[in-house]
Order: sequence, then C-alpha cells, then structure tokens
Amino acid sequence: MGEELWGAQDAQLVEQARASRDRILAEIRKVIIGQEDLVEQVLVALFAGGHVLMVGVPGLAKTLLVSTLARTLAVGFKRIQFTPDMMPSDITGTDVLEEDHATGRKQFVFVRGPVFTNLVLADEINRTPPKTQAALLEAMQEKHVTVGRTTYPLDEPFMVMATQNPIEQEGTYPLPEAQLDRFMFMVWVDYPKEAELKEIIKVTTAGRLGEPQPVLDGPAVLRLREAVRLIPISDHVLDYIVRLVEATHPKDAAALEASRKYLAWGAGPRAGQYLSLGAKSRALLRGNLQATIADVRAVAHPVLRHRLVTNYTALAEGVGTDDVVDAILKAVPETRS
Repeated sequence: MGEELWGAQDAQLVEQARASRDRILAEIRKVIIGQEDLVEQVLVALFAGGHVLMVGVPGLAKTLLVSTLARTLAVGFKRIQFTPDMMPSDITGTDVLEEDHATGRKQFVFVRGPVFTNLVLADEINRTPPKTQAALLEAMQEKHVTVGRTTYPLDEPFMVMATQNPIEQEGTYPLPEAQLDRFMFMVWVDYPKEAELKEIIKVTTAGRLGEPQPVLDGPAVLRLREAVRLIPISDHVLDYIVRLVEATHPKDAAALEASRKYLAWGAGPRAGQYLSLGAKSRALLRGNLQATIADVRAVAHPVLRHRLVTNYTALAEGVGTDDVVDAILKAVPETRS
C-alpha cells in the first residue's frame, strides 16, 4: 500500500531520511555513549516538528546531547539557564532606547532574546516563575514573539528542548498540565547500563571524545519535516490511535479499569495528533514508506505520560502515568472488534 501511494522521487526522499538519521546517530555517538532510546526519541520529535521535555537527574548528558545535536545539524543554538529571577524579556528580548549619533534622534530598537535561534535548550525550566515559563511556551506554540505592538517571527526550523530535575523540588515552579501539553514528548532520561557507565568513565577521563561534524542544515531539516507529513497512515492505524486516546478518558462509559481507577483526566486531541506525527516521523527515519501500529506503540509513552493526570488512588498505590499507559497498550486491541 505504501509503495502505491509514493512515487520513485518520494521513495528516494525516504531513503535519504534514513541515511541522514544514520549519519546523525554516528556523529552523536562520537560524544554520547548509550542513551539510544533518548537519542531516537529526540530525532523523532525533531523531524515531526515538536518540542521535547527531558526529565532526569543531573549528570546524564541531557545538555551535552542537545549541544551535540545542534552541531550535527549546523543550526543556531542557544542555551538558557532558567533561574528564579529571570524575566520574560530575558527570553524574548526587549525594546531598547538608542540614540542616532548622526542625527541625535532617539528611537526604540528591538534587541532579540535567546529564543531567536533554531534549537533552544531551556535548562531547568521549572526553576523559573510561571510568567517567564509562559513567555517561552507561547513562543513554542505561536512560533513568534510579540513585544509592544510588533510581532517578530521566530527562525525556522525552531525547536525547544527543555530539561527538568525530578529530585530537587524546593524552589521550583512545576509546569501546569496546559503548558506541559505544548511538548510533543516527555522523555525520561535514565541511568546508563553497567557497560555504558564503564565506557563513559573510560572515554571521558582519557580525553578521547570525538568532534561531531555537520550532517544537515536548516533547509534540509525543513524538507524532512515536510516529508514526515507525506508519510501515509492507514485508517486502521488511525482507528488504533483514536482508541488509545479514548482509553485514557476515565469518565467514558467504555473506559478501561485502569483509567477509571487511577486517572482524573485523560489525553486530548493533541495527543492523537502527536501519536500520528510521531509514528510518521519514526517510520520515515527508519526508511519505511508507511506508519504502522508498531510505530504508534513506540511513541505512546513519551506522548501520553505527561498528558494524563492521576488521582489520589494512584498516589496512594504508587501508580504512575507510565503504569497506566502500559495497561492501556496491553488492553487496547490493534484491530477493532
């Protein structure tokens, strides 16, 4: 079916996407050891045009991964270290009164903030107050910044990768659910395996880290994002996505037991959109001509885990959103009965 929907030129583009993925992975592996799932999920979100929230303890190479990715893509990169005293204008920019030395006239000139780049690392986003968080999240959603009466478009491609520390909660401002929804993926960054940890210690203390080389530029990333949208997705896969999203709604008559018992709120339509886009992006990067149910299941956890709100029963029993997603994936059939 996929072959019928795609011409020879389109199929060649899919193969180019797969080759680009392999080259990017090769360059990233010069610096990042292990974290295979994390790297793949970041690339899926990048080419789907989404943003990523990475949650993990310090020292797991979250910041290093983002800066390395920027070098392999040859795009603009800015790191914003969020702090409690940061103001929205520190991110978006502000009008500054300047004097023209030739005429002596004064006028306001807009000085762009660090959000005007291609790849933004929002480090410890939960360290800054809600007003400042909202300034970044508005830019993520609208792809522009408004200062005074003037609107300034952001550079394309544009992607925000935010980090959050799950263990130091004192003095933090957790992102509300509506703002979490702006992120396509929430990715758990786990500890490295034993063999990976040994290799990390060996390589990083011997000064043998490689230097990643550019693989793609901004226009190439935009072309691949367009190609993601062209990847076919059949009705039975779309039906499966709809059933997954509906299974998270605890108040529906046909709700799953896990949803009724442990969820206060389920996922909205944006979850379905990102399940579809994530599946398409994963298929493209693997050189496949069509998104499958396997692609949907592969992106289900990072898409759904931050869109489900657990209740007090879940808190009392130690049940997290990943546990509920596990139950949903196990219970929802791949074909409609």
